Amino acid sequence: MAIQANFSFLPSKSSLHPHSCNSVTPKLKFSDERRKFRFLIKSSGEQGEDYLIDAPVSVGDGFSFSGGKFGDGSSRSDEWFKRGKYVKAHPVYGTGEKAKDPIFGLTMAGSSQASTDVFRWFCVESGNASKPSIVLIHGFPSQAYSYRKVLDVLSKDYHVIAFDWLGFGFSDKPQPKYGFDYTLDEYVSSLESLINELGLDKLSIIVQGYFAPVIVKYASKHQEKLKDLILVNPPLTNEHVKLPSTLSVFSNFLLGEIFSQDPLRASDKTLTSCGPYKMKEEDMMVYRRPYLTSGSSGFALNALSRTMKKDLKRYVEEMRKTLSTDSWKVRTTICWGQRDRWLNYDGVEEYCKGAKHELVELPSAGHHAQEDCGDELGGIIAQVIRKRGLNITT
Repeated sequence: MAIQANFSFLPSKSSLHPHSCNSVTPKLKFSDERRKFRFLIKSSGEQGEDYLIDAPVSVGDGFSFSGGKFGDGSSRSDEWFKRGKYVKAHPVYGTGEKAKDPIFGLTMAGSSQASTDVFRWFCVESGNASKPSIVLIHGFPSQAYSYRKVLDVLSKDYHVIAFDWLGFGFSDKPQPKYGFDYTLDEYVSSLESLINELGLDKLSIIVQGYFAPVIVKYASKHQEKLKDLILVNPPLTNEHVKLPSTLSVFSNFLLGEIFSQDPLRASDKTLTSCGPYKMKEEDMMVYRRPYLTSGSSGFALNALSRTMKKDLKRYVEEMRKTLSTDSWKVRTTICWGQRDRWLNYDGVEEYCKGAKHELVELPSAGHHAQEDCGDELGGIIAQVIRKRGLNITT
């Protein structure tokens, strides 16, 4: 029987900032037949430096920005980079020819060139390696940085790894057609290479957003490796197979190449148009940085948008079928931020019931739930993995 769970977080008056999702202590309660949790965070409605919970719809539709230069001191991007390391995984295919831009045919800078043999992935690892392993996988388009709060919560009891996909963050961003074409099939095989290189055997995977079908396809081939799979706002229904206009614009001929080079469109608008939140400026600068420092991030975004527009429907249909078959043995949970403006909630509950997967509703979260309320999501993930199937009152 499918189980729907609504998490309830009851913050103490002394610990909750009126605009923040931080410092919330979860209280989990189960009823006899139908487990109910409710996720409640109140806001004073004022606009401040932190995330805005229950903000008006106008907040989060993208915003104008002037300035944006890097400061002279250390930035959050620098600090995040220092926490990570490079892992080489997945061979580079191709002729080795120097990459050229698709508009003028000019030779691209080094950051757009493929590695000579194996791609470099930026990974942040935390926790004790002897503990159970959890891999945190960001969505499209985003970065491993979105999991910073989740990672800190989970690393207390688990061995946790978050990484940037090829084409994102600090990982390699080869120019399309010069060693990596940004197809969904390539992402499946490259993930397999990375997990093998990391030496992970039994692990749990958390993936957010449009990369979920890629992970399910990988998992279907390696069910023996997975203990738990948690999908956060995945494209799950027939209504989810079409990219929102905010993302599909990057697939347009010529216009896509131009827009993908604009940090405000490529990072700010894509992150703020899918949920009712306003991000801190210092965090937005982390997401802008790849687009401000090189054109390679934009061209990768452009290429993957075209792939998603072409192949997402097929991948979503395969995912739905895979998760519904009797041969699927991986314990699966769907976490859903109900303020998602890209993926409609209609049909999600019905699908989870039919496929017999647990559903966790997050009424105050948007599409990027790990960015919106990372501390809380980290606690949810820990409890799903640790106490699945138990009646709990904490």
